[in-house]
Amino acid sequence: MIDVNLIRTSPEVVRENIRKKFQDKKLPLVDEAIALDAKKRALQNEGDSLRAARNTLSKKIGALMKEKKTEEAEAVKAEVAKDASRLSEIERETEEVSARLKTVMMSIPNIISPETPIGKDDSENVERKRFLEPRVPDFEVPYHLDVLEKLDGADIDSARRTSGQGFYYLTGDVARLHSAILTYARDFMIGKGFTYCIPPFMIRSEVVSGVMSFEEMEGMMYKIEGEDLYLIGTSEHSMIGRFMNTTIDEKKLPLKLTSYSPCFRKEKGAHGIEERGIYRIHQFEKQEMIVVCKPEESCEWFEKMYNYTVELFVSMEIPVRTLECCSGDLADLKYRSLDVEAWSPRQKKYFEVGSCSNLTDAQARRLGIRYKGEKGAAFAHTLNNTVVAPPRMLIAFLENHLRADGSVYIPESLRPYMGGMTEIKAKN
Repeated sequence: MIDVNLIRTSPEVVRENIRKKFQDKKLPLVDEAIALDAKKRALQNEGDSLRAARNTLSKKIGALMKEKKTEEAEAVKAEVAKDASRLSEIERETEEVSARLKTVMMSIPNIISPETPIGKDDSENVERKRFLEPRVPDFEVPYHLDVLEKLDGADIDSARRTSGQGFYYLTGDVARLHSAILTYARDFMIGKGFTYCIPPFMIRSEVVSGVMSFEEMEGMMYKIEGEDLYLIGTSEHSMIGRFMNTTIDEKKLPLKLTSYSPCFRKEKGAHGIEERGIYRIHQFEKQEMIVVCKPEESCEWFEKMYNYTVELFVSMEIPVRTLECCSGDLADLKYRSLDVEAWSPRQKKYFEVGSCSNLTDAQARRLGIRYKGEKGAAFAHTLNNTVVAPPRMLIAFLENHLRADGSVYIPESLRPYMGGMTEIKAKN
């Protein structure tokens, strides 16, 4: 949520930002916000005037009663009663106008970064840099479910019977590899000075509306029937929610946290063969990182965070590239976002395995996250980034380390987490 002062003083900046995001249908919201803000301030001024007048009249009544001017005192009392009735109306109107203003402000997108390329959708995202040389082996790389079948590493059919489409069982050495990657990622981030956390896996609606836009919430979140609780789509949700309505001592910033959680997502819509199997699913596990910092530090932290993910993948000998998300591909709360994509030898192209986002103070305003120092209190900046998200990452791992005989090479960085194993042998 942007600062209402920006709409008051520079409405055209807000309108132009909406145009850059190709959300012209939201342009009328700017004028509505301006009108609601003016009405709210007018009501507040009228209410303040009436309260001041009430204090003055109350003293006048006391003086008249002392002088035994009962009739005049009663007339003033009637005036006070009339003002009290109007004050009650003002308070009700102010509450209604404030609620509508908040809804409108939460629908207006955050101002985007100057570095963000202008484009309508993800097809116009811009490649920034590549790391490690993409490899295409001299044998055909099978579809990842076929690889998993030869490793006896997944059972999709049983999961379909127990839970439906979009679920899976991981088994044997592949399940161990899945856990090894998460544990390695955890230790990797701890080594970067981040504090490890395991957060709640369910959050209340006020947290959900604070961490994401209404459109995202509808498309992603599973609601617990009969409860004001939602299953998290990523641990960022509950990790940022942890600081809701708090004021953090400036000396404690930046807060650097890395968290593990299962994640639950609706993943609506039909998808092609490459996005079936274990690629686009309703339940997965993830290691995340978040930073809460002062405004002047957030751009520097953005660069650090996505580079940590790049470094992690390179350490596992997986070629990756960074992709700058264009304006039309940015969620409403994001100032800037950069995807990390891994190389797929099967598809001979890159696919997303992580995303780093700087939300400036957009989440903090919605959730009331402030910090306080010598210069007073201000809204903090929040950032989040995927460290690693198996099993999608498993696809990249299996494809890049698959051998012609069906075995899978284990890079040196992961061997301590795999009991010293150097490979996973084909079982079938």
